[in-house]
Amino acid sequence: MLFLDLYTLPNSTTPDQILIDTIAEVDIVPKLLLAFVFFVVFIGGSMRQSLRTGTADFAMWSVVASLCTLMIALIMSTAIGFISLEWLVIVVVITILSGVWLYFDRAMT
Repeated sequence: MLFLDLYTLPNSTTPDQILIDTIAEVDIVPKLLLAFVFFVVFIGGSMRQSLRTGTADFAMWSVVASLCTLMIALIMSTAIGFISLEWLVIVVVITILSGVWLYFDRAMT
């Protein structure tokens, strides 16, 4: 019973509560998840386009990656404790800046 005195077992009746408890202890998890999604989509898409056509449209892939990240951040914002409001605002700002970059990239050509 020494183990139970040192460690309180978490209540695992709902899967959401397990994730919220994990994020409460390791608060970098949602940030790393969002960064992972952004960079996998951005680097993977631009490399695949580069292999296929010989060049990559980085502005377009930035918009696609930021929209994917925004969708995941919006899903994470439905429950309290998954993502903070500050990180949701940062993701929205990055999405807007990516859209502006794509607009000006298309306007210059």
